[in-house]
Amino acid sequence: MNYNKSFKKLVVLLLALTSMNVLFAQPIERFIKVVVAADHSDWTYKKGEKVKFTISVYKNGNLLNDVKVRYEIGLEKQDPIKKDSLILSIGTQTIDAGTINEPGFLRCIVVAVIENKEYRNLSTAAFDPLQIVPTVENPKDFNEFWQNAILENAKIPMDAKMTLMPDKCTEKVNVYHLSLQNYRIGTRLYGILCVPKKEGKYPALLQVPGAGVRAYSGDIANAEKGIITLQIGIHGIPVNMDPSVYLDLASGVLNGYPTYNLDNRDRFFYKRVYVGCIRANDFLTSLPQFDGINLAVTGGSQGGALSIVTAALDSRVKCLGVYYPALCDVTGYLKSRAGGWPHYFDKYNKQFNDTKEKLQTVPYYDVVNFAKRIKVPGFYSWGYNDEVCPPTSMYSAYNSIVATKELFLALETGHWSYPEQNEKMNNWLLAKLKSN
Repeated sequence: MNYNKSFKKLVVLLLALTSMNVLFAQPIERFIKVVVAADHSDWTYKKGEKVKFTISVYKNGNLLNDVKVRYEIGLEKQDPIKKDSLILSIGTQTIDAGTINEPGFLRCIVVAVIENKEYRNLSTAAFDPLQIVPTVENPKDFNEFWQNAILENAKIPMDAKMTLMPDKCTEKVNVYHLSLQNYRIGTRLYGILCVPKKEGKYPALLQVPGAGVRAYSGDIANAEKGIITLQIGIHGIPVNMDPSVYLDLASGVLNGYPTYNLDNRDRFFYKRVYVGCIRANDFLTSLPQFDGINLAVTGGSQGGALSIVTAALDSRVKCLGVYYPALCDVTGYLKSRAGGWPHYFDKYNKQFNDTKEKLQTVPYYDVVNFAKRIKVPGFYSWGYNDEVCPPTSMYSAYNSIVATKELFLALETGHWSYPEQNEKMNNWLLAKLKSN
């Protein structure tokens, strides 16, 4: 047996699995635990109200004495306004962090150094978050632009191809690798379709992906509950290949895909993605097993953005479930506050993207402008400690929604979710889908 070859395959597989779960998986527990907490139980304050953060370091469930920590305090994704260090003589200490006088978030990041290892955590205080307003412009021809894009895409034959995957099918569900034509003749959209075997009519759930390049396995669990499910990829490549293929693509031709053609609103990468989500719904609603009424969309991060976009553009969608949406108010950095992933205008990327052409493109794709057009109920969930999709950016979109909405906060979460969040989201979606 070639052990080097086998080990290499194992490493590739583990890396692929990690990339698939990174947006949703809870961080691994560490031997030393740094806990940072704001002094209001809901971590929420009024503008001008002072916040205190308590820093504690634990080992084996007990406070660890005489620990050196360094900390910084500032607006999320901005340079800190205060940096200092201290010794936690009894393992815990409370520090004054001041306040901010406008709606937003103040973050305290702490690093403890123990036996030459660093242990990091943070806490983020919200100040009147429901008063946060977006910075991105709303183009006058926004509706016309997207109506035309959808009409043009509708002219392209769907040419659906379903390939049964016998090894994935269960007693109750058939699983297919799906391919649809999308955006232009010859280009494809791929996904994993799960359809209940029992004869009948069923609601449908479109699941849109977080950022990255990966394979998909399909949502068999919900299909066994009587839901047609479709997980799609966005890169126009099959979603059932060897993990090594996706790793090669992610580090090669698809590296940096969120910026492709950002200087042209008609050629920007996400145009094919947004209309592709509508194309996926074209297929779902064409299935003879679809009940003709109940269609939902859900996803997290990039998938959270795509869920809002899809629900705004497609009146067939009856509800949506969103985790920590990306692509929200990306121009926030140009107003000295955090913008959404992929951070086009932060201090690292501003030099490349702060151009007239790119600033003209961005408003047509920013999730805020789709959020304003949502007309159906939505369930939303995130945490204050998200460093990938800053809460300021997410509230910019959430506060723009006038439709029925519900926000479930898991304050200490970053760009991940607890099982309890996933359960609440799934139960909400299933209840909505089966309500008619």
